[in-house]
Amino acid sequence: MTNEEMAQLGASIEQMTDIAKSFGLDFYPMRYEVCPADIIYTFGAYGMPTRFHHWSFGKQFHRMKLDYDLGMSRIYELVINSNPCYAFLLDGNTLLQNKTVCAHVLGHCDFFKNNATFRYTSRDMVERMAASAERIYHYELQYGRGRVEQLLDAGLALSEHIDASTDGRNARKVVKQQQFLQRRGDNQVVFKSNPHARTPYDDLWELDGKPPADDGKKPIVKPRAAQKDVMLFIIENSPALEEWERDILSILREEMLYFWPQLETKIMNEGWATYWHLRIMREMDLTDDEAIEFAKMHSGVVLPSRMSINPYHIGLAIWEDIERRWNEPTVDEIDKFGRQPGQGREKIFEVREMENDVSFLRNYLTKDLIEKLDLYLYQKVGNDWRVVETDWEKVRDTIVASRVNGGIPVLYVEDGDYNRNGELYIKHEYEGVELDLRHLERTLPYLHRVWGRQVHLQTVVEGRDVIFSYDGKKTQRRFVKE
Repeated sequence: MTNEEMAQLGASIEQMTDIAKSFGLDFYPMRYEVCPADIIYTFGAYGMPTRFHHWSFGKQFHRMKLDYDLGMSRIYELVINSNPCYAFLLDGNTLLQNKTVCAHVLGHCDFFKNNATFRYTSRDMVERMAASAERIYHYELQYGRGRVEQLLDAGLALSEHIDASTDGRNARKVVKQQQFLQRRGDNQVVFKSNPHARTPYDDLWELDGKPPADDGKKPIVKPRAAQKDVMLFIIENSPALEEWERDILSILREEMLYFWPQLETKIMNEGWATYWHLRIMREMDLTDDEAIEFAKMHSGVVLPSRMSINPYHIGLAIWEDIERRWNEPTVDEIDKFGRQPGQGREKIFEVREMENDVSFLRNYLTKDLIEKLDLYLYQKVGNDWRVVETDWEKVRDTIVASRVNGGIPVLYVEDGDYNRNGELYIKHEYEGVELDLRHLERTLPYLHRVWGRQVHLQTVVEGRDVIFSYDGKKTQRRFVKE
């Protein structure tokens, strides 16, 4: 962009910010940076401007940059959920494209600030990731890059298996409080909060008001109930990890907790930002050429995909449908729900605050909308792809199911002392979708790396319960006897 275009963009940003506020959008202070393609794609590969180094980020960068160089895809912008909110614009964009991107970013930032799913997000994550990257770099100097990279390989393979609920986010604090009380010698609290005995004789120690003898070994524990946060269970209970390794895995878990709300609100968030960039740009004084360019750009963004759901397309359609239905309720809706005309804008702000993708799709992806969007289910039958389901409820439910847990398979730790040998037993919460077995067998060695003993994972294959086990050398599978 030329200096003149930069000056015009700055003036347009001020105008768009005023327009957005007049619509009722509420966002953090915005910081915009125009960057060359190499920088944008580096940020895109790493996920943040400041993060630790890992070979997988470089691999992602080269794939994304190659697509850009060949004209196959383009990242128009990157926006960071923080306070202030950072937006990075591509230098290769036209002035009109960057104007549209800025309007889009304002919608994203409003969503970050006000959606309930983001209420526990660390707003200073840019600085925290920079500090974490520095810590990991020092571990590389102290313990060797090879050891650190092997641990990062394992941690990144498992990092999505966390519990991002309120209780899950607070679990680490509870564990640290228990450890502090145990070091202080507060026996009553220790035994109440940690009922898992180290030895069969711990109850006798408790009668005397004394803590159990400490043999210096970390006890193998069984979770009181199936524990969804696989990462936290490994961090707190693995007999194989050193303290610096637990610290690195804790960093990966904390970063995934930051990214998790974005996984759970992808369709809502992109639809919301698209809804507002459309309305903000309509208020701008565009020339005829700019109006045509904007129409082409917007239509490209919301173009339906032939092979998957375009979150911009379906998200925008749902937001506009909600506004229309609450602005123009039917007679039945007025009688049944007491809905009054003209409440569309108020309703979408309410939905923006309270919902995530699962509830958003469940509650507002209606029969009429599914038919209008021509949504259906298809799968490969023989050598051909065929439509296998058009019933609107089944289509909706399948789309909803694909967004549960951010689209990540749900795993639970069932036992940390399986076979009374300190082996780890994990169970897949099967809900009709099988795991990718090739991916599963490649991930089990990483699980073994951080646990140090044999690991087992139970899932369902072709309707039968199967246990995959890895002992450090090879993977075996066996069917569960009924």
